Amino acid sequence: MGNAMNFDYRAKRIIQLLLDCGYKAYAVGGCVRDNIMQREVGDTDIATSAMPWAVEQVLSDNSINFAETGLKHGTITAIIDGEPFEITTFRTDGEYLDNRHPDEVCFVDDIKQDLARRDFTMNAIAYNDDEGIIDIFGGEQDIKNKTIRAVGNADKRFKEDALRIMRALRFSSVLGFEIEMQTKKALFDNKELLKNIAKERIFTELKKLLLGDNCERVLLEYRDIMAVIIPELEICFDYPQNSKWHIYDVYTHIVKSVALTPKKDYLRIAVLLHDIGKPYCRTTDKYGQDHFKGHPKISAELAEKILRGFKVSNELLKKAVLFVKIHDRHITEKPSNIKMWLRELDEELIFDFIELKIADLSTHNLTLAKSEIEELRKIKGIVREVIDSGEPYKISHLKINGADLVNIGLERNQISEELERLAVLVSDDPGLNNRDDLINQATRDKFELYN
Repeated sequence: MGNAMNFDYRAKRIIQLLLDCGYKAYAVGGCVRDNIMQREVGDTDIATSAMPWAVEQVLSDNSINFAETGLKHGTITAIIDGEPFEITTFRTDGEYLDNRHPDEVCFVDDIKQDLARRDFTMNAIAYNDDEGIIDIFGGEQDIKNKTIRAVGNADKRFKEDALRIMRALRFSSVLGFEIEMQTKKALFDNKELLKNIAKERIFTELKKLLLGDNCERVLLEYRDIMAVIIPELEICFDYPQNSKWHIYDVYTHIVKSVALTPKKDYLRIAVLLHDIGKPYCRTTDKYGQDHFKGHPKISAELAEKILRGFKVSNELLKKAVLFVKIHDRHITEKPSNIKMWLRELDEELIFDFIELKIADLSTHNLTLAKSEIEELRKIKGIVREVIDSGEPYKISHLKINGADLVNIGLERNQISEELERLAVLVSDDPGLNNRDDLINQATRDKFELYN
């Protein structure tokens, strides 16, 4: 049987309590897969032959709190020390009329029937310390071969739940697994079913896909699926960039840039969308060179529309759209320019901005882009020096505040503009950042600019 698998001790306790009461119980799915791969194990899901009411009885008898989180589908969530553990009765699924959820479930007492309804062989493995691994679909071998294979009929699996298409791509990107031929064919055959899936669920998978080590390969190989979830990308496929600066078509450039960007969701999403406006503003000069003037603005407008459609958080929307909008602007070695950027962004985002520009330029023609990339790397060090110097560059560094400006007679609608003006002044001349000089300057501005 080999060594016992490493699961959360609380999950093991739940399994043992169910076993002690005469039920079958196993850890199932991703936690077993990650154990086999010797990866860090996340949530431990539990499958059992006990009916939901019986699970509740076992938990109650052992003073374990629980919530009826998915009673229709046989799921009870045990809560131990604030941590949730999903316990689901073995089941088979009825028809999936919405390509996402089974219309009904039928409880069974055989783990093999339960495993047969799951998405991929690597996730259709069960385990407990008494019996060891239960693997009837060859999932353990597929894990060793780094293969993603649908359980049973691949076409049926994706018609049941089209989100599995995105899960397959996400696993391929994150785990570095290849998708088996029949499973791959079924992915493409059923890709249009993704239009029936809630956009928020698709975006959750997309984010994880983009953060995977193998996202470049997946985004290129499965671009037709990307075009279903983000139709605005399709026009970028094979779209030429006849320019001395570029060596790839628009989509290939986008994808290769994403793979070089730091693994922050808002940054990689911004890079995925940063050039989608290019096909709408291409001009070609008399020398046959393409230009894409104004593409950041168009790309940002498209990006905002796309991300609002995905119902992303306001924070992610704001950051991603901002980076799309500014990605083509320049930052220089001059401390005054760096301070201007620090006012516009902040200490974290200015480094993100530089990293985004480096990733973008690294998939240009390096003969021309190399010097700018080296300059950007040098600028990172200068930014750090500016921050560490303690010199003022933003409103919060000023030795006065809005209340002081109200006291000298500025209108409330003038306050933010004047504070910004003073921040620019003190960033150029730190010696001005004292209360008396700032009050005097603001008083002069009041009479010269606001009257």
